[in-house]
Amino acid sequence: MFSASDVKSLRDKTGAGMLDCKKALQENNGNLEEAITWLREKGIAKAQKKGDRIAAEGLAQIFIKGNEAIILEVNSETDFVAKNAEFKNFVNTLGETILNSKATTMEEALKLPVNDGTIEDMIIAIIAKIGEKISFRRFERVIKSDSENFGEYLHNGGKIASLVVIEGGNSEIAKEVAMHSAAMRPLYLNSTSVPSDVLEKEKEIMRQELLNEGKPADKIENILVGKVRKYYEEVCLENQIFVKAVNKETVEKYLQENGAKLVSMVRFEVGEGMEKRQENFAEEVMSQING
Repeated sequence: MFSASDVKSLRDKTGAGMLDCKKALQENNGNLEEAITWLREKGIAKAQKKGDRIAAEGLAQIFIKGNEAIILEVNSETDFVAKNAEFKNFVNTLGETILNSKATTMEEALKLPVNDGTIEDMIIAIIAKIGEKISFRRFERVIKSDSENFGEYLHNGGKIASLVVIEGGNSEIAKEVAMHSAAMRPLYLNSTSVPSDVLEKEKEIMRQELLNEGKPADKIENILVGKVRKYYEEVCLENQIFVKAVNKETVEKYLQENGAKLVSMVRFEVGEGMEKRQENFAEEVMSQING
């Protein structure tokens, strides 16, 4: 009645899932145009039309089972949809499905079976149902050892998700560090994690600033040592002053005092790097920490 290429053609034209395309062709005796109309009437073909919209709201979530964790971000166009129970259930299904698989790449994740189709089909279906662009933006699988501890923190129900792993200590200490990470926006785990090209660019900017300030050229390299140290304190989790520190101790020092050391960090902030309204998440998190 119809071929696999017909199903692919219908999918390309409508953005509908594979199973929906098969059903549409079956219901319309293989007629492509009638199948398109059938999908549009069902609201399924609307998904493709959402593709060029900006989806910068949404949720970041963390799912943990044993020694494995998944941290992910799923975007919607509006915060209203992000707070919708159906959207939240979709995110939960997505996270649990990936957690219970071995997927480590987006390509692998989209092909995972769920319900009567795949994750990719599920995304297309919820776009059609909700009527907004829904984007599964990113995820990361984190694996720890038995001697290590996960620390997780979600700000504002999932506007920021922070997942850290520490060696030793306990989950409460790890959570404190995850909360710090959410508030202070570290870009790197520690000083050795800063890419050499990034560091050299920063140092060159510092050199030019010092020259513009009239500092002697032969003194600049010595002054740079302190400025680089300050840079690390701003962008490296381990080097930052711990938000709950009494004596301005660093995160590294806080962990040492509690018999632990930092292993890894993943921090997702919903919509970061995308066009969206600006919100001061750091101030919100800090108010919760200090409140």
